[in-house]
Amino acid sequence: MQTFVNIFLGFFIFKSVGAAPITDTVIYDSEFYDIPLGDLPHPFVYDENEQSDQLETEIGTALPSIIQESYSSAPLTEEPEEEASTPKLIDGSSAQGSGVLGPQTQDGLPTCLLCACLGTTVYCDDHELEAVPPLPKETTYFYSRYNRIRKINRNDFANLNNLKRIDLSANFISEIHEDAFRRLLQLEELVLRDNRIRQLPELPPTLTFIDVSKNRLGRKGIRNEAFKDLHELQHLYITDNNLDHIPLPLPESLQALHLQNNNIQEMHEDTFCKMKDFTYVRRALEDIRLDGNPINLSKTPYAYMCLPRLPVGNLI
Repeated sequence: MQTFVNIFLGFFIFKSVGAAPITDTVIYDSEFYDIPLGDLPHPFVYDENEQSDQLETEIGTALPSIIQESYSSAPLTEEPEEEASTPKLIDGSSAQGSGVLGPQTQDGLPTCLLCACLGTTVYCDDHELEAVPPLPKETTYFYSRYNRIRKINRNDFANLNNLKRIDLSANFISEIHEDAFRRLLQLEELVLRDNRIRQLPELPPTLTFIDVSKNRLGRKGIRNEAFKDLHELQHLYITDNNLDHIPLPLPESLQALHLQNNNIQEMHEDTFCKMKDFTYVRRALEDIRLDGNPINLSKTPYAYMCLPRLPVGNLI
């Protein structure tokens, strides 16, 4: 019986060993073999709470070995934050430097802080300015009324290629450089009323509206044929300037001519019409104001034959 039991156990052990998976050979250190657990140099202390915390930390923060190696190979550095897009003004400048609110004025203030810049329009009304401030390059409409500007320099509007309207009403302007407006090839409207101007400068051919009323042009303030080449001109206002003549020739495009309150004493029969061409009709010129002048319009009846309406003025 004992022999049978030994054979059975031997067969069972042999079968178990044969069925066990092949693993790497584990070598035990004989120095610590059979030593009680408490006598080990670094005893393992089991704490359930600490084990749970450590496990959660490892699960939440552990990185794959490849990523760990890439981080350990070089010191960590902060990624520079992407710069936010900076606002642009009408001059195309960024939010850095002095260009944020337009170019700097002589007083050290940006134009768009001193004035008001809305879109491509600059408003500088009633700021006691003594000179035209430097304007952003994209300025289209410029208003600087009720200030103390005395002179328009050659480069006050230089490189403002988009400028369409200039309004400098109610200043103290007495001098304008000859080339101050000539190079503004997009300029359509020029308003200089209520100043002290004695001489008109050369004007760009793109103008459609001119108002130089209430100035001091007198008899020599407008050069000969000053408006001849302004083929787009529609409105011309030269009231209250002590003029003694009508500035000729006037472009065919003209629709309104206001010359009231001057010193005009005579008119020629070919001022508006062509006396040698009785078929000529000037339909565009419908508004002529000559009231307030020492002129008798009834003396030159043929001067209005080509017009759709008679001028307003003294007929006696």
